Amino acid sequence: MGCDRNCGLITGAVIGAVVALFGGILMPVGDMLIEKTVKKESVLEEGTIAFKNWVKAGANVYRQFWIFDVQNPDEVALNSSKIKVKQRGPYTYRVRYLAKDIITQDSKTHTVSFLRPKGAIFEPSLSVGTENDTFTVLNLAVAATPHLYPSTFVQIILNVLIKNSNSFMFQKRTLKELLWGYKDPFLSLVPYSIPTTVGVFYPYNNTTDGVYKVFSGKDDISKVARIDTYKGKKHLSYWPSYCGMINGTDGATFPPFIEKTQVLRFFSADICRSFYAVFGAEINLKGIPVYRFVLPSRVFASPLQNPDNHCFCTEKIISKDCTLYGVLDISKCKEGRPVYISLPHFLHASPEIAEPIEGLSPNEEEHSTYLDVEPITGFTLQFAQRLQINMLVKPAKNIVALKGLKHNYLVPILWLNETATIGDEKAEMFKNQVTGKINLLALIEMILMSVGAVIFIAFTISYCACRLKNAK
Repeated sequence: MGCDRNCGLITGAVIGAVVALFGGILMPVGDMLIEKTVKKESVLEEGTIAFKNWVKAGANVYRQFWIFDVQNPDEVALNSSKIKVKQRGPYTYRVRYLAKDIITQDSKTHTVSFLRPKGAIFEPSLSVGTENDTFTVLNLAVAATPHLYPSTFVQIILNVLIKNSNSFMFQKRTLKELLWGYKDPFLSLVPYSIPTTVGVFYPYNNTTDGVYKVFSGKDDISKVARIDTYKGKKHLSYWPSYCGMINGTDGATFPPFIEKTQVLRFFSADICRSFYAVFGAEINLKGIPVYRFVLPSRVFASPLQNPDNHCFCTEKIISKDCTLYGVLDISKCKEGRPVYISLPHFLHASPEIAEPIEGLSPNEEEHSTYLDVEPITGFTLQFAQRLQINMLVKPAKNIVALKGLKHNYLVPILWLNETATIGDEKAEMFKNQVTGKINLLALIEMILMSVGAVIFIAFTISYCACRLKNAK
């Protein structure tokens, strides 16, 4: 009888140990299975989850615009006064709703080539007004003239055309005209063939961006979605040195198994350069744990603050020998037009840049850029890319419309927020297919180890107590 009891207790302890051991073994085996599955589904090829979401955005992508409406145009043009602006918006468009086009797989180089169609659909329900709302904004053609035509003789001739077209430093334009293009009256009078349609984003609708060539990740998952070439080039020629290198993905997805210590790199064709983001916080997005990566202020820092930015400083006068910070001159990739980008309301910019402008209120929460990335898959489930479009205006004694200026202005035109968030249905699907299964496996592992440990300890104690009782 004593033997039977002891044997039963020993057997129970052994079973408990086996169950706990099985739970322990399941951890590395389960992790290995998860890693294998994630790597397989992250490859950009027909049939994978990543490919399906990569071909066409899985969530609605919106581009919101806030226009800087100038309140005192005559004072500025005549007396070189501070520019008083009033922000109006948001005006919202749905973008990236078209699937990638002409997708070509190359099994030898493990790359995928494609074009990205462009289109924008106005969303009245998400906007404060209509596309016909009118604003007083900088005259894009007039402001660019001294930069594009520095010759005194040419400026004198163009000044006649500017006056004859009744054009001034500022103009009234509708939202639709400002964004997507309008026939400029001054340029229409130029006696030789030049483009006469002007707009901040012209041309956009019914055009394509690319060709992009990205790595599929088939041979090396750490390179998945990373851009190999853009329009056949690995380096943007208008930037010197390594600043022109095209680094990272397009921001929609990254290689799986993201670490908090990583730096995520992504390329934006709209602003002609690659950027990077660093870990900011761990948050919960609709029940899914994600890492929030933010664009640090060092991205727009001066070369004195961030030596890596020295090759982005391409002129010495406006930047005051590269000491100013917070703006980036992208005129070389905009056919010489004096376009500068910054964060909205000149967030993190040198105070003297915003000093000639009244009505700005930079705010970290509203004006910073971030990416919310699910760390296991590397999928971006939410993002907000916020940038401001500015134009440099300088005095020009040969052009009457600009003759009254006494100093340079970096005039804000508008700022935008391109944003998307995974939908509720997609979030539930993601949790069921990815995070739910991973959490369930982790729970089973912990239960097996815990139950096994409890059984082992309980039966071991009982066995020892029984032996002690029999010895007495």
